[in-house]
Amino acid sequence: MTISRNVPGSIDDPSVKAVVAQALALIEKGSRVGLGSGRAATSFIFALGVRVRQGLRVAAVPTSRASAQKAREAGIPLLDLGEDVELDLIVDGADEVSPNLDLVKGWGGALVQERIVTACSKRQVILVGREKLVASLGERGRIPVEVIPLARGPVTRQLKALGLAVVTRTDSDGTRPFLTENGNFTLDCSVTEPLLDASAARRLEAAVLAITGVVDTGLFLGTADTVFVGYPDGRVVTHDRKGP
Repeated sequence: MTISRNVPGSIDDPSVKAVVAQALALIEKGSRVGLGSGRAATSFIFALGVRVRQGLRVAAVPTSRASAQKAREAGIPLLDLGEDVELDLIVDGADEVSPNLDLVKGWGGALVQERIVTACSKRQVILVGREKLVASLGERGRIPVEVIPLARGPVTRQLKALGLAVVTRTDSDGTRPFLTENGNFTLDCSVTEPLLDASAARRLEAAVLAITGVVDTGLFLGTADTVFVGYPDGRVVTHDRKGP
């Protein structure tokens, strides 16, 4: 498995190494683990693979084809998400983390799978660098919305009516719509101002999900149980969700 070195967000980034170590400490013998997507999650998969090759027995459910491939390369046994499967935790990244641990996810295009695996996990553990911390959601940019391709036009019109600026995400060469893991489109939505508070985030989520053709949004509200925040000097600050 190839891991980039000596760049921010890579396995050699001190902040990433530190949060990955914290997450690894939560993995016990026999754990069932959800494997997220993105750079922090990739670093975790790589490190978990080392532990597996040293004899740690675990099983994992990946949230994307890329994560599945990395897990296979790392030697991590994969588990089908059957009706009787409950995971001990999912380890994932996020694009924004607010003070109450609400999240924006989905910049990488696997938000629906991440939602499903999170729902099947007893605990969601998020690994981020300090740059992902925001005072309000929407501060760093887009909030992804996954839509059925046929519904892109009507959904775009209704999202604009909610006051959102909408851009259809394109593939790497910019000529065609980017396809999610489910073969859907992603509409990247920007708010005119960051969402004021948790209530505003929930009102927006409810309004967007009520639109016919919307599959899911990148607003992960109230899902994170623990957020490990890494710093360039190797420090980790742990934030645990308070209340239900």
